[in-house]
Amino acid sequence: MKLHCIRCELAYGSDQIRYTCDCGGLLEIRREVRGHRAVFDERRANSRKPIDQSGVWRFREGVLNVDEAQIVTHPEGATRLYERDGIFFKHEGENPTGSFKDRGMTVAVTQAVRLGARAIACASTGNTSASLAAYAAQAGLRAVVFVPSGKISGGKLAQTLAYGATCLQVRGDFDAAMHLVREACDQLNIYLVNSINPFRIEGQKTIVWELLQDLEWDAPDWIVLPAGNLGNTSAFGKALREAYEAGWINRMPRLAAIQAAGANPFFLGYRESFEARHRVTAETVASAIRIGDPVSWDRAVASIRDTNGIVEQVTDEELMDAKRTIDRMGIGCEPASATTLAGVRKLRAAGTIGANERIVCVLTGNVLKDTDAILRNVPQEQIVEIDPRIEDVASALR
Repeated sequence: MKLHCIRCELAYGSDQIRYTCDCGGLLEIRREVRGHRAVFDERRANSRKPIDQSGVWRFREGVLNVDEAQIVTHPEGATRLYERDGIFFKHEGENPTGSFKDRGMTVAVTQAVRLGARAIACASTGNTSASLAAYAAQAGLRAVVFVPSGKISGGKLAQTLAYGATCLQVRGDFDAAMHLVREACDQLNIYLVNSINPFRIEGQKTIVWELLQDLEWDAPDWIVLPAGNLGNTSAFGKALREAYEAGWINRMPRLAAIQAAGANPFFLGYRESFEARHRVTAETVASAIRIGDPVSWDRAVASIRDTNGIVEQVTDEELMDAKRTIDRMGIGCEPASATTLAGVRKLRAAGTIGANERIVCVLTGNVLKDTDAILRNVPQEQIVEIDPRIEDVASALR
Protein backbone atom coordinates (compact mmCIF):
# COMPACT_ATOMS: atom_id res chain seq x y z
CA MET A 1 0.00 0.00 0.00
CA LYS A 2 1.52 3.30 -1.13
CA LEU A 3 0.51 6.89 -1.73
CA HIS A 4 0.58 7.73 -5.45
CA CYS A 5 0.39 11.17 -7.02
CA ILE A 6 -2.46 11.28 -9.52
CA ARG A 7 -0.56 13.88 -11.56
CA CYS A 8 3.05 12.65 -11.86
CA GLU A 9 2.68 9.07 -10.48
CA LEU A 10 5.44 9.51 -7.88
CA ALA A 11 4.94 7.08 -4.96
CA TYR A 12 5.43 7.66 -1.24
CA GLY A 13 5.31 5.36 1.78
CA SER A 14 1.98 5.26 3.62
CA ASP A 15 3.72 6.05 6.93
CA GLN A 16 4.62 9.58 5.77
CA ILE A 17 2.61 12.59 6.88
CA ARG A 18 1.80 14.24 3.59
CA TYR A 19 -1.35 15.27 1.77
CA THR A 20 -0.01 16.28 -1.64
CA CYS A 21 2.90 15.37 -3.87
CA ASP A 22 6.00 17.55 -4.20
CA CYS A 23 4.61 18.54 -7.62
CA GLY A 24 1.41 19.77 -5.94
CA GLY A 25 -0.74 16.88 -7.16
CA LEU A 26 -3.27 15.09 -4.96
CA LEU A 27 -2.39 11.68 -3.54
CA GLU A 28 -4.39 8.46 -3.54
CA ILE A 29 -3.81 5.05 -1.94
CA ARG A 30 -3.38 2.12 -4.29
CA ARG A 31 -3.54 -1.56 -3.44
CA GLU A 32 -4.86 -4.88 -4.74
CA VAL A 33 -8.45 -5.55 -3.60
CA ARG A 34 -9.33 -8.55 -5.75
CA GLY A 35 -10.94 -11.60 -4.13
CA HIS A 36 -12.34 -10.27 -0.85
CA ARG A 37 -16.07 -10.01 -1.61
CA ALA A 38 -17.03 -13.33 0.00
CA VAL A 39 -15.12 -12.37 3.15
CA PHE A 40 -16.98 -9.06 3.35
CA ASP A 41 -20.35 -10.79 2.95
CA GLU A 42 -19.51 -13.39 5.61
CA ARG A 43 -18.58 -10.73 8.13
CA ARG A 44 -21.79 -8.81 7.50
CA ALA A 45 -23.97 -11.91 7.85
CA ASN A 46 -22.38 -13.71 10.77
CA SER A 47 -19.81 -11.72 12.75
CA ARG A 48 -20.60 -9.77 15.92
CA LYS A 49 -17.12 -8.23 16.27
CA PRO A 50 -17.37 -4.41 16.48
CA ILE A 51 -15.01 -3.93 13.55
CA ASP A 52 -17.10 -6.29 11.42
CA GLN A 53 -20.28 -4.47 12.40
CA SER A 54 -18.65 -1.28 11.12
CA GLY A 55 -19.60 -0.51 7.54
CA VAL A 56 -16.02 0.68 7.06
CA TRP A 57 -13.81 -1.87 8.81
CA ARG A 58 -15.86 -4.79 7.47
CA PHE A 59 -13.97 -3.93 4.25
CA ARG A 60 -10.62 -3.39 5.98
CA GLU A 61 -8.45 -5.31 3.49
CA GLY A 62 -9.46 -2.70 0.92
CA VAL A 63 -9.29 0.28 3.31
CA LEU A 64 -6.23 0.26 5.61
CA ASN A 65 -3.78 -2.41 6.77
CA VAL A 66 -3.63 -1.80 10.51
CA ASP A 67 -3.39 -3.61 13.84
CA GLU A 68 -6.98 -4.08 15.00
CA ALA A 69 -6.09 -2.70 18.42
CA GLN A 70 -5.32 0.69 16.84
CA ILE A 71 -8.66 1.07 15.06
CA VAL A 72 -10.80 3.96 16.35
CA THR A 73 -14.40 3.00 15.59
CA HIS A 74 -17.84 3.79 17.06
CA PRO A 75 -18.74 1.70 14.84
CA GLU A 76 -19.86 3.69 11.82
CA GLY A 77 -21.59 2.81 8.57
CA ALA A 78 -24.10 -0.06 8.30
CA THR A 79 -26.62 2.57 7.22
CA ARG A 80 -29.98 1.70 5.71
CA LEU A 81 -30.96 1.63 2.06
CA TYR A 82 -34.56 2.85 1.71
CA GLU A 83 -36.74 2.48 -1.39
CA ARG A 84 -39.35 5.13 -2.07
CA ASP A 85 -41.21 5.76 -5.33
CA GLY A 86 -38.80 3.60 -7.31
CA ILE A 87 -35.63 5.35 -6.04
CA PHE A 88 -33.19 3.98 -3.46
CA PHE A 89 -31.89 6.32 -0.74
CA LYS A 90 -28.68 5.37 1.09
CA HIS A 91 -28.97 7.34 4.33
CA GLU A 92 -25.55 8.29 5.66
CA GLY A 93 -27.23 10.56 8.18
CA GLU A 94 -27.62 7.41 10.28
CA ASN A 95 -23.92 7.42 11.16
CA PRO A 96 -22.96 8.05 14.82
CA THR A 97 -22.54 11.82 14.50
CA GLY A 98 -25.28 12.17 11.88
CA SER A 99 -23.30 12.40 8.64
CA PHE A 100 -21.18 10.41 6.19
CA LYS A 101 -18.06 12.11 7.55
CA ASP A 102 -17.72 9.36 10.18
CA ARG A 103 -16.70 6.89 7.50
CA GLY A 104 -13.69 8.92 6.46
CA MET A 105 -12.92 10.09 9.98
CA THR A 106 -12.57 6.62 11.48
CA VAL A 107 -9.80 5.88 8.96
CA ALA A 108 -8.09 9.28 9.19
CA VAL A 109 -8.06 9.23 13.00
CA THR A 110 -6.87 5.62 13.04
CA GLN A 111 -4.00 6.70 10.77
CA ALA A 112 -3.29 9.64 13.08
CA VAL A 113 -2.98 7.20 16.00
CA ARG A 114 -0.67 4.97 13.94
CA LEU A 115 1.56 7.93 13.18
CA GLY A 116 1.69 9.11 16.80
CA ALA A 117 -0.16 12.40 16.25
CA ARG A 118 -1.23 14.30 19.35
CA ALA A 119 -3.61 16.78 17.73
CA ILE A 120 -5.84 16.74 14.65
CA ALA A 121 -7.55 19.57 12.81
CA CYS A 122 -9.93 20.38 9.98
CA ALA A 123 -11.74 23.21 8.27
CA SER A 124 -15.46 22.60 8.24
CA THR A 125 -18.94 23.83 7.46
CA GLY A 126 -20.07 21.71 10.43
CA ASN A 127 -20.31 17.99 9.71
CA THR A 128 -16.56 17.35 9.49
CA SER A 129 -15.93 19.28 12.70
CA ALA A 130 -18.54 17.29 14.63
CA SER A 131 -17.14 14.00 13.36
CA LEU A 132 -13.54 14.98 14.06
CA ALA A 133 -14.41 16.07 17.59
CA ALA A 134 -16.16 12.78 18.38
CA TYR A 135 -13.40 10.53 17.07
CA ALA A 136 -10.66 12.68 18.63
CA ALA A 137 -12.41 12.38 22.00
CA GLN A 138 -12.53 8.60 21.65
CA ALA A 139 -8.85 8.43 20.67
CA GLY A 140 -7.67 10.89 23.33
CA LEU A 141 -6.37 13.42 20.79
CA ARG A 142 -6.69 17.18 20.88
CA ALA A 143 -9.24 18.44 18.32
CA VAL A 144 -9.03 21.85 16.64
CA VAL A 145 -11.65 22.95 14.12
CA PHE A 146 -11.63 25.99 11.84
CA VAL A 147 -15.15 27.12 10.89
CA PRO A 148 -16.39 30.15 8.92
CA SER A 149 -17.73 32.60 11.48
CA GLY A 150 -21.50 32.90 11.38
CA LYS A 151 -21.86 30.33 8.58
CA ILE A 152 -22.30 27.09 10.51
CA SER A 153 -25.62 25.78 11.79
CA GLY A 154 -26.20 25.91 15.53
CA GLY A 155 -26.72 22.16 15.76
CA LYS A 156 -23.42 21.31 14.11
CA LEU A 157 -21.53 23.86 16.21
CA ALA A 158 -23.14 22.53 19.39
CA GLN A 159 -22.13 18.97 18.48
CA THR A 160 -18.54 20.01 17.90
CA LEU A 161 -18.33 21.85 21.21
CA ALA A 162 -20.06 19.06 23.13
CA TYR A 163 -17.35 16.59 22.11
CA GLY A 164 -14.70 18.98 23.46
CA ALA A 165 -13.06 20.47 20.38
CA THR A 166 -11.37 23.87 20.31
CA CYS A 167 -13.34 25.92 17.78
CA LEU A 168 -11.62 28.72 15.85
CA GLN A 169 -14.21 30.90 14.12
CA VAL A 170 -12.52 32.36 11.06
CA ARG A 171 -13.71 35.73 9.74
CA GLY A 172 -14.25 34.53 6.21
CA ASP A 173 -15.78 31.67 4.25
CA PHE A 174 -14.98 27.95 4.24
CA ASP A 175 -12.25 28.41 1.65
CA ALA A 176 -10.45 30.93 3.90
CA ALA A 177 -10.72 28.47 6.80
CA MET A 178 -9.36 25.69 4.58
CA HIS A 179 -6.34 27.75 3.57
CA LEU A 180 -5.64 28.64 7.19
CA VAL A 181 -5.94 25.10 8.57
CA ARG A 182 -3.50 23.79 5.97
CA GLU A 183 -1.00 26.47 6.95
CA ALA A 184 -1.51 25.75 10.65
CA CYS A 185 -1.06 21.99 10.26
CA ASP A 186 2.17 22.49 8.29
CA GLN A 187 3.66 24.87 10.84
CA LEU A 188 2.28 23.61 14.17
CA ASN A 189 2.72 19.82 13.85
CA ILE A 190 -1.01 19.06 13.69
CA TYR A 191 -2.45 16.21 11.60
CA LEU A 192 -4.91 17.40 8.94
CA VAL A 193 -8.07 15.30 8.43
CA ASN A 194 -9.94 17.16 5.70
CA SER A 195 -10.73 15.17 2.56
CA ILE A 196 -7.45 16.27 0.97
CA ASN A 197 -6.08 13.57 3.30
CA PRO A 198 -6.13 10.38 1.15
CA PHE A 199 -7.05 8.19 4.15
CA ARG A 200 -10.38 10.03 4.42
CA ILE A 201 -11.15 8.94 0.86
CA GLU A 202 -10.51 5.29 1.78
CA GLY A 203 -13.19 5.43 4.44
CA GLN A 204 -15.71 7.32 2.34
CA LYS A 205 -15.48 4.90 -0.57
CA THR A 206 -17.12 2.25 1.64
CA ILE A 207 -20.42 4.11 1.18
CA VAL A 208 -20.42 2.73 -2.36
CA TRP A 209 -19.15 -0.73 -1.42
CA GLU A 210 -21.86 -1.04 1.23
CA LEU A 211 -24.68 0.11 -1.05
CA LEU A 212 -23.47 -2.42 -3.64
CA GLN A 213 -23.53 -5.05 -0.90
CA ASP A 214 -27.06 -3.87 0.05
CA LEU A 215 -28.08 -4.58 -3.56
CA GLU A 216 -26.34 -8.00 -3.52
CA TRP A 217 -23.65 -6.60 -5.84
CA ASP A 218 -26.17 -5.92 -8.61
CA ALA A 219 -24.93 -2.45 -9.55
CA PRO A 220 -27.47 0.34 -10.14
CA ASP A 221 -27.46 2.48 -13.26
CA TRP A 222 -26.84 5.73 -11.37
CA ILE A 223 -25.37 6.83 -8.04
CA VAL A 224 -26.37 10.43 -7.29
CA LEU A 225 -24.56 12.47 -4.64
CA PRO A 226 -24.18 16.05 -3.37
CA ALA A 227 -20.95 17.76 -4.46
CA GLY A 228 -19.20 20.29 -2.23
CA ASN A 229 -15.53 19.81 -1.39
CA LEU A 230 -15.63 16.80 -3.79
CA GLY A 231 -14.26 14.23 -1.34
CA ASN A 232 -17.21 11.89 -1.92
CA THR A 233 -17.10 12.37 -5.68
CA SER A 234 -13.44 11.32 -5.53
CA ALA A 235 -14.13 8.42 -3.20
CA PHE A 236 -17.11 7.08 -5.14
CA GLY A 237 -15.20 6.93 -8.41
CA LYS A 238 -12.32 5.14 -6.71
CA ALA A 239 -14.72 2.68 -5.06
CA LEU A 240 -16.38 1.85 -8.37
CA ARG A 241 -13.09 1.45 -10.24
CA GLU A 242 -11.79 -0.93 -7.59
CA ALA A 243 -15.05 -2.90 -7.38
CA TYR A 244 -15.21 -3.31 -11.14
CA GLU A 245 -11.54 -4.27 -11.51
CA ALA A 246 -11.91 -6.80 -8.68
CA GLY A 247 -14.87 -8.42 -10.42
CA TRP A 248 -17.33 -7.62 -7.63
CA ILE A 249 -19.68 -5.93 -10.14
CA ASN A 250 -20.12 -6.62 -13.83
CA ARG A 251 -20.83 -3.05 -14.97
CA MET A 252 -19.92 0.46 -13.95
CA PRO A 253 -22.68 2.73 -12.57
CA ARG A 254 -22.64 6.36 -13.66
CA LEU A 255 -22.06 9.09 -11.10
CA ALA A 256 -24.19 12.22 -11.01
CA ALA A 257 -22.60 14.89 -8.79
CA ILE A 258 -25.10 17.63 -7.92
CA GLN A 259 -24.13 21.12 -6.79
CA ALA A 260 -26.18 24.01 -5.48
CA ALA A 261 -26.36 26.75 -8.11
CA GLY A 262 -24.91 29.23 -5.61
CA ALA A 263 -21.85 27.02 -4.98
CA ASN A 264 -21.22 25.51 -8.39
CA PRO A 265 -17.53 25.62 -9.40
CA PHE A 266 -17.45 21.93 -10.35
CA PHE A 267 -20.53 22.31 -12.54
CA LEU A 268 -18.92 25.27 -14.31
CA GLY A 269 -15.82 23.17 -14.93
CA TYR A 270 -17.84 20.21 -16.20
CA ARG A 271 -19.72 22.45 -18.62
CA GLU A 272 -16.35 23.34 -20.20
CA SER A 273 -15.04 19.72 -20.21
CA PHE A 274 -12.85 20.61 -17.20
CA GLU A 275 -10.50 22.68 -19.34
CA ALA A 276 -10.15 25.14 -16.44
CA ARG A 277 -10.60 25.02 -12.69
CA HIS A 278 -13.28 27.37 -11.42
CA ARG A 279 -13.60 29.13 -8.08
CA VAL A 280 -16.69 30.98 -6.89
CA THR A 281 -17.92 32.94 -3.88
CA ALA A 282 -20.33 30.34 -2.50
CA GLU A 283 -23.77 31.12 -1.11
CA THR A 284 -26.54 28.56 -0.66
CA VAL A 285 -29.00 27.37 1.97
CA ALA A 286 -27.23 23.99 1.73
CA SER A 287 -24.48 24.91 4.19
CA ALA A 288 -22.75 21.53 4.01
CA ILE A 289 -21.78 22.18 0.38
CA ARG A 290 -21.30 25.96 0.61
CA ILE A 291 -17.79 25.67 -0.82
CA GLY A 292 -16.37 27.73 -3.67
CA ASP A 293 -12.88 26.22 -4.09
CA PRO A 294 -13.08 22.44 -3.54
CA VAL A 295 -9.75 20.83 -2.66
CA SER A 296 -10.44 17.40 -4.20
CA TRP A 297 -11.00 18.81 -7.69
CA ASP A 298 -8.52 16.69 -9.67
CA ARG A 299 -9.54 13.38 -8.08
CA ALA A 300 -13.20 14.24 -8.65
CA VAL A 301 -12.61 15.04 -12.32
CA ALA A 302 -11.06 11.58 -12.71
CA SER A 303 -14.12 10.01 -11.07
CA ILE A 304 -16.55 11.74 -13.42
CA ARG A 305 -14.52 10.73 -16.46
CA ASP A 306 -13.97 7.13 -15.33
CA THR A 307 -17.69 6.55 -14.73
CA ASN A 308 -19.00 8.49 -17.72
CA GLY A 309 -20.58 10.65 -15.06
CA ILE A 310 -22.18 14.06 -15.15
CA VAL A 311 -22.35 17.18 -13.00
CA GLU A 312 -25.57 19.16 -12.56
CA GLN A 313 -26.69 22.16 -10.52
CA VAL A 314 -29.99 22.87 -8.76
CA THR A 315 -31.37 26.05 -7.22
CA ASP A 316 -32.03 26.48 -3.52
CA GLU A 317 -35.74 26.42 -4.28
CA GLU A 318 -35.41 23.12 -6.14
CA LEU A 319 -33.36 21.45 -3.41
CA MET A 320 -35.62 22.66 -0.60
CA ASP A 321 -38.66 21.36 -2.49
CA ALA A 322 -36.91 18.00 -2.84
CA LYS A 323 -36.03 18.10 0.86
CA ARG A 324 -39.70 18.50 1.78
CA THR A 325 -40.47 15.44 -0.34
CA ILE A 326 -37.75 13.35 1.35
CA ASP A 327 -38.84 14.54 4.78
CA ARG A 328 -42.49 13.68 4.06
CA MET A 329 -41.37 10.19 3.00
CA GLY A 330 -40.46 9.69 6.65
CA ILE A 331 -36.73 9.61 5.86
CA GLY A 332 -35.55 13.19 6.37
CA CYS A 333 -32.23 14.81 5.48
CA GLU A 334 -30.29 18.05 5.72
CA PRO A 335 -30.60 20.48 2.78
CA ALA A 336 -27.38 19.46 0.99
CA SER A 337 -28.57 15.85 0.79
CA ALA A 338 -31.71 16.90 -1.06
CA THR A 339 -29.68 18.07 -4.05
CA THR A 340 -29.75 14.39 -5.04
CA LEU A 341 -33.50 14.10 -5.54
CA ALA A 342 -33.63 17.59 -7.05
CA GLY A 343 -30.92 16.52 -9.46
CA VAL A 344 -32.75 13.31 -10.38
CA ARG A 345 -35.89 15.29 -11.16
CA LYS A 346 -33.95 17.65 -13.40
CA LEU A 347 -32.01 14.89 -15.18
CA ARG A 348 -35.14 12.82 -15.75
CA ALA A 349 -36.94 15.83 -17.21
CA ALA A 350 -34.01 16.34 -19.60
CA GLY A 351 -34.03 12.67 -20.60
CA THR A 352 -30.52 12.09 -19.23
CA ILE A 353 -31.80 9.53 -16.70
CA GLY A 354 -34.29 7.08 -18.17
CA ALA A 355 -37.62 6.32 -16.52
CA ASN A 356 -36.69 2.67 -15.93
CA GLU A 357 -33.10 3.16 -14.81
CA ARG A 358 -32.22 2.15 -11.25
CA ILE A 359 -31.02 5.02 -9.09
CA VAL A 360 -29.37 5.29 -5.66
CA CYS A 361 -29.40 8.76 -4.06
CA VAL A 362 -26.89 9.18 -1.25
CA LEU A 363 -28.24 11.29 1.62
CA THR A 364 -25.21 12.64 3.43
CA GLY A 365 -26.64 14.23 6.58
CA ASN A 366 -29.34 13.82 9.24
CA VAL A 367 -32.49 15.96 9.21
CA LEU A 368 -31.48 17.51 12.57
CA LYS A 369 -28.17 18.84 11.22
CA ASP A 370 -29.69 22.14 10.09
CA THR A 371 -32.93 22.82 11.95
CA ASP A 372 -32.67 26.56 11.20
CA ALA A 373 -33.20 25.86 7.49
CA ILE A 374 -36.25 23.74 8.29
CA LEU A 375 -37.86 26.32 10.57
CA ARG A 376 -37.30 29.11 8.03
CA ASN A 377 -39.20 27.11 5.42
CA VAL A 378 -42.11 25.62 7.40
CA PRO A 379 -45.52 26.56 5.91
CA GLN A 380 -47.27 29.10 8.13
CA GLU A 381 -50.34 26.91 8.60
CA GLN A 382 -48.24 24.03 9.99
CA ILE A 383 -47.57 25.78 13.33
CA VAL A 384 -50.70 27.13 15.04
CA GLU A 385 -50.70 28.76 18.47
CA ILE A 386 -53.92 28.12 20.43
CA ASP A 387 -55.47 28.61 23.82
CA PRO A 388 -55.92 25.47 25.99
CA ARG A 389 -59.51 24.83 24.79
CA ILE A 390 -60.95 21.96 22.74
CA GLU A 391 -62.76 24.44 20.52
CA ASP A 392 -59.39 25.91 19.49
CA VAL A 393 -58.06 22.42 18.73
CA ALA A 394 -61.01 21.69 16.49
CA SER A 395 -60.71 25.03 14.77
CA ALA A 396 -56.98 24.60 14.14
CA LEU A 397 -57.44 21.10 12.71
CA ARG A 398 -60.13 22.35 10.35
